[in-house]
Amino acid sequence: MTEPLVKIQGLYKLFGENPKQVMSKVKAGESKDKILADTGHTLGLKDINLEIQQGEIYVIMGLSGSGKSTLIRHFNRLIDPTEGVISIEGTDVMKLSPKELQDFRRHKMSMVFQRFGLMPHRTVIENVAYGLTVQGVAKEQRLAKAQEWLDTVGLNGYAQQYPAQLSGGQQQRVGLARALATDAEILLMDEAFSALDPLIRSEMQDQLIELQETLHKTIIFITHDLDEALRLGDKIAILKDGEVVQQGTPDDILLHPATDYVEAFVKDVNRARALTVETVMQPPARRITADTICEALQQMKKIKGDYAYHVTDDGYQGIVTQDALEEASIHKAGEQLESCEYQDVPTVSPDAIIESVLTESLETEFSLPVVDEDGNLKGELTRSSVAEVFAEPETEEETASAASK
Repeated sequence: MTEPLVKIQGLYKLFGENPKQVMSKVKAGESKDKILADTGHTLGLKDINLEIQQGEIYVIMGLSGSGKSTLIRHFNRLIDPTEGVISIEGTDVMKLSPKELQDFRRHKMSMVFQRFGLMPHRTVIENVAYGLTVQGVAKEQRLAKAQEWLDTVGLNGYAQQYPAQLSGGQQQRVGLARALATDAEILLMDEAFSALDPLIRSEMQDQLIELQETLHKTIIFITHDLDEALRLGDKIAILKDGEVVQQGTPDDILLHPATDYVEAFVKDVNRARALTVETVMQPPARRITADTICEALQQMKKIKGDYAYHVTDDGYQGIVTQDALEEASIHKAGEQLESCEYQDVPTVSPDAIIESVLTESLETEFSLPVVDEDGNLKGELTRSSVAEVFAEPETEEETASAASK
């Protein structure tokens, strides 16, 4: 596996006059409330360990007071930790000199804020070009680049407007364009869409996903909204009282919550809208690779079930049944299998959302073939797999009761 772009190790943050002296209480496992009552210090973060790969959207989520905004401000050292290592591309950020840190903030990371953070006395294009101004880019070049990013985020024609003349969604697009214009490798987004109306918020999420498909930025995204985290994140870390209680892929967290706290978070999520076919599909057990009808019938008789997926060197071809093979073998046993009629069954993509294939899965008697964009058979989507998406997860008591029977 490649070395992570961002690596956080043993990160602690205590707010107070003498945090170093209080660290022993934290290490001894005393609670956040007890430490505050006994010492007047507030535990912001406790033993945070994260690895963020280049080009992924890493979402850090939690409720108010969980420490997520405190954590994101450690990445560019707006806040310094009490203890811990912050490594970006192999460089310990804590060891940077003031000048090196300044250059690091200007060129390596950009930030998109919840409340837009635009300068009201500057035009839209001047706001977008601001980071390039700080970098010392010549005026003509920075304005040209700023205009390119305005076009990219759908704000062509708004360059000479002022922020107050724009809607909230448009202002956030300006903020996003400003962050992207600096060409920073890492994008920090702190509750960037939470101040927007639901419809505009959804549109901004769509735009971020669309941009990421071509830009491949490393994005660290803070949110309190699990639906947003599941939609955007390649990986998610959930914080509670300054600690990471679970981290993993959206599917891991949705299907295998590690604690009661996480389980309460995911309980009301629409799984069919959040999970993809790939997460619940089964390996394609019924596979036929024969060239002729006769050979295919012989393979079919060794397979459990009365139908199979025909696969050649060119990829998935179709579903064939034992009845069809037996009928065809009477008169054309030696002919190519392609001459046998395939069943009229749609294929589904591994990336498809479960909700989008519900109708197909219910209307056919066969398990749906899961085929990727190159035509390769990746799995099969059974009715039972789809049904499990809607089933309530068993409690520990129910699991133990079932095991004892």
